Order: sequence, then structure tokens, then C-alpha cells
Amino acid sequence: MSKYTLHVNGKAHAVDVEADTPLLWALRDTLGLVGTKYGCGVGACGACTVHVNGQPARACQLPVGRIGKRRITTIEGLDKHAMHPLQQAWTELDVPQCGYCQAGQIMTACALLKQHPHPTDAQIDDAMAGNLCRCATYVRIRAGIHRAAEIADQRKDKA
Repeated sequence: MSKYTLHVNGKAHAVDVEADTPLLWALRDTLGLVGTKYGCGVGACGACTVHVNGQPARACQLPVGRIGKRRITTIEGLDKHAMHPLQQAWTELDVPQCGYCQAGQIMTACALLKQHPHPTDAQIDDAMAGNLCRCATYVRIRAGIHRAAEIADQRKDKA
């Protein structure tokens, strides 16, 4: 085993895992951050999406030994009060059905909104295409992203 320091949600964490251990398992099993879900194990479904230096990444495909000093953000670190505009919109619009894929959906949507604060339906569909939802809540996910953009605007207006 090797010791690595992972910078997760603004804090440094020492993890004693093999270099080829997927980040997903270090987050879930070692650090107890279970919001990031295992879906397919091959990076195809998006359930395990986290941010690495602000960019969406599949945690099931990223070995701990290749992370280095990059900053990782999980769904738990998106907002300490779980009130990120996306989380608020998801609650308001009752976006999830089973909810299993939703952390990955939100993390991907968050990266989209940073790039396109007011995305079109086509931009949303393009950005979210790699995230699968077994319950097919895609229409509600798109509505949630639009609502999150509105919430973010409202917060800017109040600031």
C-alpha cells in the first residue's frame, strides 16, 4: 500500500491505498464520501462524476496514483449546506425519481453552468449526454438546470 494525499472538498486527506485504486473507492470506502455512486465501473454512465480541478471526471476511471495535487470536489463539497442552485432546483422541481444517478447529474450540470450560465436545451443535452438515468428523468433534469440558472441569477441580483 502507498500513502497519497487527496485534496477533496477543500481539505487534504491521507489515504493508504494502491496506486491503481480508482478514486471512486478511495472516496467511498476510505473517506466515507458516499454521495459519489458506482454505476457501471467503465466510465459510461456518469453516476461517479466528480470535479477534478473544476472539470467533470469519472471517479471510477481515475487511479489515485495519477491524481497528484489536483483538487477534487464531490457532491458533498458542492455546497456545505446543500443549497447550491442545482441542489435547490432539484428539490424544488422534484427532479430525481430513484435518485441514484443524481449526484453525477448535478456535478456534470455544475460544470455546464460554469461554462454556459444560461445554456440552451441543445447545450444541456450535449453536456448531459454522458450521464444516464435509468428512470429517464431527462426532461426534469433539463428543467432543473434551467431553474438553477434562474436561481443563480436571483442570488447575483441580491448580492
